[in-house]
Amino acid sequence: MMIKAVFFDFYYTLCYWEHPLKARLQKVADRYQVQLNWDNYAAAHANLVTEVSDSDPSTHNLLETMHKIVKSWCEFLEQLGVQEHVEQIAWELLQSQHSFFAASNATLYADVIPTLQQLQHAGLKMAIVSNWDTPLNPLTERLGIAHYFDAIVASHDVRVRSAKPNPGIFHYALAAVGVSAEEVVHVGDTFEADIEGANGVGIRPILIDRDGTQAGKWPETIRGVAELLALLNPKTAPAP
Repeated sequence: MMIKAVFFDFYYTLCYWEHPLKARLQKVADRYQVQLNWDNYAAAHANLVTEVSDSDPSTHNLLETMHKIVKSWCEFLEQLGVQEHVEQIAWELLQSQHSFFAASNATLYADVIPTLQQLQHAGLKMAIVSNWDTPLNPLTERLGIAHYFDAIVASHDVRVRSAKPNPGIFHYALAAVGVSAEEVVHVGDTFEADIEGANGVGIRPILIDRDGTQAGKWPETIRGVAELLALLNPKTAPAP
């Protein structure tokens, strides 16, 4: 069946955060004259990512999520040996590092807008399907890409309340765009959420591996979204 739509994951597919965490962490630590235990960084960061991302969209409460994020970052700092001014340092980091508090640092990859323009010109519908704690519309508007998408679907939106790889978020996106699973490809960087999730509902998954760390993991893998144009052969797509 002809492909009529492309679904995109958001973070590390279309967008990344401009300031690397380690560099920002060292800068803040220097300002507060704090010595960090870098030997604990890998384990502390793994715990931080797991705890912050382990939020159930079906019971999501915005204020509770904000509190959980701040608490998790305080624990992250404590694991690195920070004992004083923990909450304040956590807030400084959050203001530059976390999507909840630092939307201004979101940066598009260079290939995103040219690719969206060409896919739109080819007549393909598009949607964002992302595990995200807040509605993504304001951020995509600020980045200048909202108008390319027929739907912008965030897992913790109260209208969605479903996170990849759960089928519910994909079914919501399919209904919002008005296409069947067989008419869609989904592009994302996370194997379980994006590849297994999309495949589980009959959507053709494409793994994006921008840093080259997932070689051989999935047959259809690209290094950037610009490669979609050749992969999908958009000349055969329906006219606008």
